[in-house]
Amino acid sequence: MRERARDPNETIELEDRPAFEEGQKVRALRDVRNDGTYPGRPMGDFLIRTGDIGYVKSIGTYLQMYYIYGIDFYEKRIIVGMRAKELELVDARCNDPQ
Repeated sequence: MRERARDPNETIELEDRPAFEEGQKVRALRDVRNDGTYPGRPMGDFLIRTGDIGYVKSIGTYLQMYYIYGIDFYEKRIIVGMRAKELELVDARCNDPQ
């Protein structure tokens, strides 16, 4: 199998600190649909909508290049993995949902 070459202009996020910390309140900047990896929901179903608010629950990595933030959208009772470019900070001083 042939490997795809990486775009030399693409930033390796892991060279820097994560953009968000656990407990921070964030807003989704785009809709997120189930690509088939979220169990119990039909493929193509909207999981998150632009503007939905959640809290950073965990921070992981993907492809040794990107941070993936586990966001707890508690009002929807769903946790979704998202990239920093898909999120904006709402409140850095929050801990847990009230």
